[in-house]
Amino acid sequence: MSKIKNTLEPEELEHLEENIDHVLGEEYEHEPVPAKARRSAFSVAIVWMGFPMIITGAMTGSILVLGMGFTGALKAMIIGNLIMFFYVGALGLLGTRKGVSFALLASIVFGRKGYVFASGLLSTLLLGWFAVQTGITGALVSSTYELNYVLMTVVAGLLYIGITFVGVKGLHLIGIISVPLFVVLGIWVAADAASTTTWAKIMSYPGNDGVATMSLGVGLTVVMALFIDAGTVTADFNRWAKDDISSLVATFSAFPFANLVAMMVGGVMTAALAVPDANPFGEDNIFGYMNAQQLTWLSVLAFVFLFANLGSVCAHCLYNAATGWSRILRSHMRLLAVLLGIIGIVIAATNVWAFFIEWLSLLGILVPPIGAIILIDQFVVRKGSDIDTDWRGSAFLAWGIGSVVAFIVEWYAPHLSTAISAGVVGGIAYFFLSKIPAPRTA
Repeated sequence: MSKIKNTLEPEELEHLEENIDHVLGEEYEHEPVPAKARRSAFSVAIVWMGFPMIITGAMTGSILVLGMGFTGALKAMIIGNLIMFFYVGALGLLGTRKGVSFALLASIVFGRKGYVFASGLLSTLLLGWFAVQTGITGALVSSTYELNYVLMTVVAGLLYIGITFVGVKGLHLIGIISVPLFVVLGIWVAADAASTTTWAKIMSYPGNDGVATMSLGVGLTVVMALFIDAGTVTADFNRWAKDDISSLVATFSAFPFANLVAMMVGGVMTAALAVPDANPFGEDNIFGYMNAQQLTWLSVLAFVFLFANLGSVCAHCLYNAATGWSRILRSHMRLLAVLLGIIGIVIAATNVWAFFIEWLSLLGILVPPIGAIILIDQFVVRKGSDIDTDWRGSAFLAWGIGSVVAFIVEWYAPHLSTAISAGVVGGIAYFFLSKIPAPRTA
């Protein structure tokens, strides 16, 4: 009987997964998205806008303004987001034209076995960011409303898993809720804070204690590092676009539009209030600003806004992580979303997520060479190529070169942009390595 049971269980599981896919829609983890399943430009744009238009983006804008002054931060925000548009937009086009996820795209460049290292790294990083954002949700709710941290973190995590489980449709729906809420509340916070001073003072805000401690290079890295991981796996989202125009419009809706709006909200608020030693990850953010008004209806709205907003970014991160690992483990995205989501909740609920931020940021400098190598391979060196080998050594060697340069810049030239240096060097290295003829075989 046990043998029969063990034989039936996988079949029953497969049947259940097929039924779920029939109801919620196929996610095409292991094959290109067919033309009939592609989504409208509006839908893909909403999916993308719901990712960077978040409270964390506003916090990043505040950090930039505190470290660079308002005008310096504004320059970094604009340049950094334009770089992200070209980087993410080009990778998104590859996803749209081939209709494949990042894991399948990486298989072309790194090999049908080698892709595991690139996809596994990015999927794990994004799972880490899911845990961090879930932990931030619990921390903000707990400190603001004096509710139990663990309970709120678990509730938030389960809610975010539910959104991800629905699939790309879930990302669309949470974007429909999150984006308008952020636009209305974010602009109101920025405008209300700005009304306490003049625009001349905001523009001339010199930074925390009047000292600009962050260089333009570091500022660019901060802007790009926030979404360089998710931006590199953009094929997971843009594979749903119907054509190139839809893909580029969707990318533009995120970078520069949504990301720049979020950063500007935080930046304007911080420069207008000019709070000494402001803590954007504490109370000095748009969520804290709304609750500081001591209006019951606004506090309730802020509570809903927090869950919807961070729920959007968490669902996106978990979707990317589950899509990548489902390919690696030959499983289903929805099953991996549940399993990985539970791991993320445990990390967040045990309050160790704060220790992950520096580690995730450090590992993040390994990411730009991956995207640069894929772009050089697919647009310059091997246009239209497909999966043709298990391992592609030149791609891994170029990745290593770009990453080594990134660490050198990080430690010995901190005023430069680590992300840009790593990507440029990795891409150039791959171009020249690809020109070296392969050794002849007998």
